[in-house]
Amino acid sequence: MIELEVASLGLDKASNTPVVILKEVGGERLLPIWIGPGEASAIAMELAGIKFSRPLTHDLLNTVVRSLGSELLRVLITKVVDNTYYASLIFRRNGEVITIDSRPSDSVALAVRAAAPIFADVDLLDRTSVEVQDGTLEPGFAGSDADIPTPAMEDAPPEKLRDYLKRLDPEDFGRFIP
Repeated sequence: MIELEVASLGLDKASNTPVVILKEVGGERLLPIWIGPGEASAIAMELAGIKFSRPLTHDLLNTVVRSLGSELLRVLITKVVDNTYYASLIFRRNGEVITIDSRPSDSVALAVRAAAPIFADVDLLDRTSVEVQDGTLEPGFAGSDADIPTPAMEDAPPEKLRDYLKRLDPEDFGRFIP
């Protein structure tokens, strides 16, 4: 497993879809995952330190987890199937380790609230990451963690997605503003 951190949130200008950019800790590889606007807002608000008087969904889940005597140990981004990423939440409660299936976007939103590390399978990162060299993206393969139709992604074969990423410039990812 390779540890990742949230590098940024962007907006894919071609599809107008939010993208969470995860960066390899101590490395140069990036893992862009297209996500929904609600999850992007949840991640952005937590990273910006914006708090509300009433808990939002991911805040509520984090409070429930802690109130039940559990802790989020880590998030694992485990695989991509048909351009959809899969993740698992790893909890510990009373010495027992519990694994729960989750969308990566929800997992990241919860991880930033719980200060839990995010990891990706080595093979997954080898196959799907994008490298940054001299300020430009070098293509890998990227997909979404939800069924978000985008012109660049919907039912696209891996070769088309690689070509799409090859043509992207880092500036093509606008800043996501919640």
